[in-house]
Amino acid sequence: MQQLLMVIVHCLSDGALVTMDVGLAYRDSTLSEWTEMAHSTEHRKLSCNFTATKTYENEGRYYECDLLPFMEVGSVAHKYYLLNIRLPVNERKKVNIGIGEIKDIRLVSIHQNGGFTKVWFAMKTFLTPSVLIIMIWYWRRITQMTRPPVLLEKIIFALGISMTFINMPVEWFSVGFNWTWMLLFGDIRQGIFYAMLLSFWIVFCGEHLMDQTERNRFSVYWKQVGPIVFGSFCLFIFDMCERGVQLKNPFYSIWASDVGTELAMAFIIVAGICACLYFLFLCFMVFQVFRNISGKRSSLPAMTKARRLHYEGLIFRFKFLMLVTLACAAMTVIFFIISQVNEGHWHWGGYTVQVNSAFFTGIYGMWNLYVFALMFLYAPSHKRYGDEQSTDQAGNSGEDIQLTTTITHVDGPTEIYKMTGKEAQE
Repeated sequence: MQQLLMVIVHCLSDGALVTMDVGLAYRDSTLSEWTEMAHSTEHRKLSCNFTATKTYENEGRYYECDLLPFMEVGSVAHKYYLLNIRLPVNERKKVNIGIGEIKDIRLVSIHQNGGFTKVWFAMKTFLTPSVLIIMIWYWRRITQMTRPPVLLEKIIFALGISMTFINMPVEWFSVGFNWTWMLLFGDIRQGIFYAMLLSFWIVFCGEHLMDQTERNRFSVYWKQVGPIVFGSFCLFIFDMCERGVQLKNPFYSIWASDVGTELAMAFIIVAGICACLYFLFLCFMVFQVFRNISGKRSSLPAMTKARRLHYEGLIFRFKFLMLVTLACAAMTVIFFIISQVNEGHWHWGGYTVQVNSAFFTGIYGMWNLYVFALMFLYAPSHKRYGDEQSTDQAGNSGEDIQLTTTITHVDGPTEIYKMTGKEAQE
């Protein structure tokens, strides 16, 4: 739960700084004593505007001040809370000098409503066993193979683990336990999933670039995955600078100082730019994959009809999955940018960017459906297709020309087929 302050003053000096002695206490019944939860002395810079012209006729009107970040708690486990706000005045130390006469203080609360909470808890409770079951089935199919798992199979399994980690409905425990670290824990889970998902898309496209000389090794992608890991680490440090401190002091805010505000806004801008650049790079990799597959399709006529139809179906399903991947990546990047902007209370054109609850749950459901489909489609199949060799229609038994092509497909991780005959030579 997040709370903001709106201060209404009668007169104000330029660059006024308000100092607040604040405390938070709780109790679980009307008869019990209040227990102090946190106490701090906080400083907030007032940014106020006088909407009317400063004339004699408008004397007595108030300034309209911007909202101030005040307090953020990770869980609300108690029934009653008491908030004390004191504005001490010290002329010698110039404390609360120049802020004018405080006429009113309004508290704005941002919290998760009951309807969304029910939907969110229900989704997590249902999706956790669903993804866990398909993940166990997927890894069982892989272990039944005579060969060791390939890189693509391993990273899909790792993606399923990260999805299960973010699905775990630990929020149920926050109802009865005062777990103030729930917001930080949720950010860490989401950051791990972001890093795993972005890394998967790089490896997923890279393993399907069939002209690559080196494949099936994670070290090949260190240039692409390295910036993702570094960016995730920066996200973690940025989150610890605010929510990590709020574990001890819920009144702390990185937006309270000018330096903190500039750093936070710079971080949001850089994160948004990096997310857009990543999406453009992913589009380029998908374009390369499509181009390579289109070049390999010229070899299909040399196959038997059954085998040709089999691979045409694989290519069609693979292209469809690639387009779904691009759509999922686009929605993920949009959601990441909007959530960062909303978290930072940044205003564009005077309007606050808000994340609708339907959009939030929709993105979450899309991630689960995408991971579920990947493990279902890329699980090794029990079917086996023989390596029939096609010959030309004239039955020419001349010198065999062999063309080896590798296609990663949905019925199995990797299949190498050989085409012989005159048509392959052409």
